[in-house]
Amino acid sequence: MTGTDAIDFCGIDPGLGTTGYAMIRMAGGQPRILDAGVFRPTVSLPLSERLVQLDEDFSAILEQYNPRAVGVEELYSHYKHPKTAIQMGHARGVLLSVAGRSRIPVIGMGATRIKRFLTGNGRASKVQMQAAIQATFGLSAPPEPNDVADAIAIAYCCATESAAKLA
Repeated sequence: MTGTDAIDFCGIDPGLGTTGYAMIRMAGGQPRILDAGVFRPTVSLPLSERLVQLDEDFSAILEQYNPRAVGVEELYSHYKHPKTAIQMGHARGVLLSVAGRSRIPVIGMGATRIKRFLTGNGRASKVQMQAAIQATFGLSAPPEPNDVADAIAIAYCCATESAAKLA
């Protein structure tokens, strides 16, 4: 990658109720947020229809930006709330399927790896992550909700690690 090349990367913080997404452009070694937000499938719909909504929303973002890679947070091996983990797994599976169908490589990233990359502390709190994103990107306020901050952090980690390999 030369100093003038621009490459887009996507970060996803999967969830069935709220999925955070972010698109980061790396150009000349500098990151810039192109887009960030959340997908919120309609909770009153059956699970299968909410998953279709998530598929359609994520497909539209990937089609719009065509990123080089998608960074996605890995699932933990144990959860205090197994039902939440199962629902997150449904959402994550749909997101991985969309990326695969789009022929975009997926890079799985553990939460501690992302936190350590951004803050130097693998156990950073949500507030610390939001503050780090705000400082890194010169935002006027911390990104809200925290799903967006997490997605930006994932995209930035993915972009930085991938861009170094492309250099």
